This record gives sequence, C-alpha cells and structure tokens, in this order.
Amino acid sequence: MGSAASSFLIPTAAELEGPDSRPTAEMLARRAGQRRRIQGMIAVSLVVDAAILLLYARAGTIPVLIGPAYAACGLTFIAFCIMLSEFGFNERFSDHYLVVEQSIAGMMIVLAFAFVAPEVGVMFLCTLFVLFSLSSLRATPRQTMLIWTAAALGLAALFLLTDKPISMPHGTYLERFTTMLAFTLTIGRCMFVGIFSNSMKQSLYRSGLKLKEAYKRIEELAELDELTGSFNRRCIMRMLDEEIARARRGGAPCSIALIDLDWFKRINDAYGHPTGDEVLRTFAITLFANIRRIDRFGRYGGEEFLLVLPDLSDDGAVRALDRLRAIVADLDWSAFSPGMKVTISAGVATLKPNESPDTLLARADHALYAAKAGGRNRVSRA
Repeated sequence: MGSAASSFLIPTAAELEGPDSRPTAEMLARRAGQRRRIQGMIAVSLVVDAAILLLYARAGTIPVLIGPAYAACGLTFIAFCIMLSEFGFNERFSDHYLVVEQSIAGMMIVLAFAFVAPEVGVMFLCTLFVLFSLSSLRATPRQTMLIWTAAALGLAALFLLTDKPISMPHGTYLERFTTMLAFTLTIGRCMFVGIFSNSMKQSLYRSGLKLKEAYKRIEELAELDELTGSFNRRCIMRMLDEEIARARRGGAPCSIALIDLDWFKRINDAYGHPTGDEVLRTFAITLFANIRRIDRFGRYGGEEFLLVLPDLSDDGAVRALDRLRAIVADLDWSAFSPGMKVTISAGVATLKPNESPDTLLARADHALYAAKAGGRNRVSRA
C-alpha cells in the first residue's frame, strides 16, 4: 500500500517545480502510469456497483439492463479518459489529472442513472460518496469547493426539480440484503480510500525524513573538505567568528593555532601526490582523535590547518598543541614509505580584547613562521 501511495499520490519533481516547468519523458511516463492506476480503481468501483444493480434486477426492483448500461457508460468514460491521457491531452493542463472535470462527469453519470432508476436511487447516492472520496486524494481546496458546488446543484436538480421517488429498496429479503450490501461496500470503499490516504501521509512522512537526511548530508558535504574530512576554510572561518563572539559574551578565553605540515612539498615531490594526500588524511584523522569535542578543526589552505580552541588561554593552548605535535611526530609514517617522517609546526595566538579575527589570524601566522624559522617541529606562541 505504501509503495502504491507514493507511486501516484506523491507529486513528481515537475509538479513541485510548478506548472511552467518542462517534465522529462520519464516524468510523463510516470504520470501516465499514475492516471491509469487511478482509472483502474474507479473501474473496479464501477464493476462493484454494476454487480449490486444486477442483484436488484434479480429481486425484480429494476430492469435487468440498468446494471449493464451503467457499467457500459462508466467504463466507456474511463476508456475515453485513458485514451486522452495516453495521447498526452492531460499534459496541456496544470492539473494533469483533470480532477474537477472527471469528477463532475462521473457525478453526472451517477445522477442520470439515479433519475432513470430512482427505485434504487440510494445506491447511486452512496456511489457519490465513493466518487468524492477518490477525488479528494488529488483535489486542491479550490477544486474540492468546485466539485462540492457541482454536486449540490446536481442533487438540488434531482430532488427539487423532479418528482422522482429516490428509494431505498427493502420490500423483499433479497432487496434488504442487496441494500445492506450496497451500504457495506460503500463504507468499505470509503475506508479503503482513507487507508490509502493514510498510507500516502506515511509515505510523505518517510520521504520527508529521507529528504531531511539528504539535506543534512548535503550541508555536511558543503562544510567539509573533500580530501581530509575536516571543515573547509569557509566553515572554519565562520566557526572562528562564532567562537570569538561567544568568548566576548562570556568573558572566556579563546585561542587558535595555525598548523603547517613541515616540508610537505618535499613529501609530494619524493613520494607522489597520492601519498601526500594520504598523509594529509592521516594527519587530519589523528588530530580529530586527539582534540576536545568543543575544539574546531579545519583546512585553512593547502597543507595548512586552523584549530580553534575555546576556553583555552595562551599556556593551555601551547601545551595542547605541543601534545598534538608529539603525537604526529611519533606516528609510524613508514607505513606509507620506508623512512618517511612527518612533523608539524604551529603558531598559537590567544584572543585579545576587541581583537578582530583577521588580526588574531595574522598573529597566529607570524607565530607559525617563527616556529618554522626556529627549525620546525615546534610550537611558537604569538
């Protein structure tokens, strides 16, 4: 039921984009399939009504030809609708289901037979409930109002402009049984439409959850550096601004560190860029595994990374970076190539009152150059 509901009750991409969008061939084929399935449901409902009419004919309530004539009219109309759909006529309209037009036409057939065979008029009136239930699956509020208005006018014409006695047959046992069956099957079909509608809501809910997950994943991908999995420059700079604002509000310290892989160009030249990429990834994973949950780590550019250290003063930040430096230096880099050694240098700066992010970064950058000038594989403070 869930897959069927999502198959022709959930809007297509073209429907979501608007009436002026140009649907693809795949979308057009999907729409045509949706319309065929809806018409199939209506055809099944018509056959059920025709069977009930045959039972009334067996009881002698109506002529035997009423049932076949009703089925022939209804099925001919459905065949006509399917033919229009297959030739693409429906695609000329924003509502490619033609809900209002088909609902009103179906209602006119039902009311016409209620006029012709008023002895079983109650059955045709029950059929209206099924018809409107099916229409409600795709009708907008405006379309619902149009269909309801047409139904009100049609019923007014039947009851007020004619003297036909709209009857509920119950004189004989077979008539009572058939009338009971008409009500029972009407309730069942309406309940089926309700179940179908609920299945649609569940499908939409599940689709919404998947969509949220997809959007979340897209946002994550938009924030992450593709190579290392760390935050990209745009994202880490935004996080730096946020942490600086938070530190100023709460009066807490905030430090940053610019980290550079020593002699990384030599690694690329000696071992190749694929190995250099693996070195960057391994370094990023190592730092992620050894920083606090509140720390923010991102790729600043090339082999340079920015680490934001909330609630850490100058001394604490230097100790944290020196610990990370030692961890990186002690890794077994020979797994990538025998004799390979990788070290890092870092420049640490702690936020001053009223200092801008650019100034803070500039001080950390100067400290990083001092670490490199001092021999690399070391941490320097601004």
